[in-house]
Amino acid sequence: MHRLTTPILAAGCLVCAAALAWAQDAAAPPLPDLTSFDLMRSESGKPPVYLTVAQAADLLRNYDVIFLGEWHDDAANHLAEMDLLRAIYDRSPQLALSMEQFERDVQPVVDDYMTGRIGEDALISKGRAWGNYAESYRPLVEFAKDHRLTVIAANVPASLVRCVGEKGPDFLKSLDPQKRLWAAATLHLEDGAYKDKFMHFLADSSHGATGADAAARNARAFASQVLRDDTMAESIALYLQKNPGHKVMHITGDFHVEAGLGTVERLRERMPNLKIAVVAPVEAKDPNRPSVSPEDTKNGDFLFLLRAEPKEYVSDAEQKAAEEEQRANFRNGATCKL
Repeated sequence: MHRLTTPILAAGCLVCAAALAWAQDAAAPPLPDLTSFDLMRSESGKPPVYLTVAQAADLLRNYDVIFLGEWHDDAANHLAEMDLLRAIYDRSPQLALSMEQFERDVQPVVDDYMTGRIGEDALISKGRAWGNYAESYRPLVEFAKDHRLTVIAANVPASLVRCVGEKGPDFLKSLDPQKRLWAAATLHLEDGAYKDKFMHFLADSSHGATGADAAARNARAFASQVLRDDTMAESIALYLQKNPGHKVMHITGDFHVEAGLGTVERLRERMPNLKIAVVAPVEAKDPNRPSVSPEDTKNGDFLFLLRAEPKEYVSDAEQKAAEEEQRANFRNGATCKL
């Protein structure tokens, strides 16, 4: 290799060296299969650094709230969550597990299960557990039960989400006092980065409205999204206010927490002095040499590196047909009913 000596080439070499240093610092072990994951620390302006679960937990123990963003159907993502929950508990046992996957109105059901008053069948049926509960969330809940940790049913009932999506946020004013407690007292519907992100999602997906009233319908869709974020944020805040000195680990879809938006910024609105960490999933482009890009590092303070999931579609025609079916199902889906 020839040494570069001219000032211009030397400057270019410095750029190349910086890029190489980023890639080398970002290097992580290979991901041999769909149950594999790597963890990385992501700090602004610095190359990401590979961490073991133990090293990540040593850092995360210093945060009040840890948001674990997930791809709901990704096996490795769920294994990573379980490993982190176990490791963080070992270091900070005053911990609660907060979950998007259970809704506020079933908190008594969750509490009954955690204290042994009902069995798992009742938890799944009366608690309206997600369809992938057994393989994805049972280990987390059972760990919490074994160690007597609180499980926070953090989310708003889906029925209220549908009603706000159909009628708008003023629908909440029509609820009786008990049902109104199922949703956050305050919604943050202001313009900003999160609203822009959500509207771009609608425009790029099969869920965006079309036609003369598209703007109004999309605004209601955003309100229903924010209803989830604000309710989860409020649920976490209420727990921390009642349990000073405790920490919370919150499990939720990555959209709700990426780049510190969504639920994260709404928790900061309520409790600005909290120390919050976001762990977000990112796709490793090459599973044999997994790394992250500078753009990926914006998603979280820590990152789960995961293998790409199987392709949903192999052709534009197949994707278009599936999206048309989704639109039809969305139009004909459940309506507001309590």
